[in-house]
Amino acid sequence: MSERAILLVEDNPDDEALTLRAFAKNDITNPVVVVRDGAEALDYLFTAGAYAGRNPDDRPQLVLLDLKLPKIDGLEVLRRIRSDPRTAVLPVVILSSSKQESDVIESYRSGCNSYVHKPVDFDQFIEAARQLGLYWLLLNEPPEPAILPGGAYA
Repeated sequence: MSERAILLVEDNPDDEALTLRAFAKNDITNPVVVVRDGAEALDYLFTAGAYAGRNPDDRPQLVLLDLKLPKIDGLEVLRRIRSDPRTAVLPVVILSSSKQESDVIESYRSGCNSYVHKPVDFDQFIEAARQLGLYWLLLNEPPEPAILPGGAYA
């Protein structure tokens, strides 16, 4: 699969390990950048804080975003992603243990591309990771933001 990174925004070390293991088991070889709270996710995406030296044009191919995060929750991260022209078209999949209808509705209202409930069963999680990888990393063709003169984004 492509070599563009996946940004995994996950504060639970067990869920992080499970996701990474599922990707490896499904031969998803994209680099995975893991951040553990909403503030760190925004710093990564907008090249601020510890990520100030990162190339801002090196955007991830996909953001896997948990909802229940420390510092800044996942819905607010999603809203900020969608409100900035540099990241407005970035594919964002909510990967959450929440089955609450209000979380699903608010995620879509805020602009997520997909909402996936984290399966508890490992084999089901492996299959979910396979399908996520197949669709979002291989089949999906997201638009690139247009760069305007002076480095601004359309």
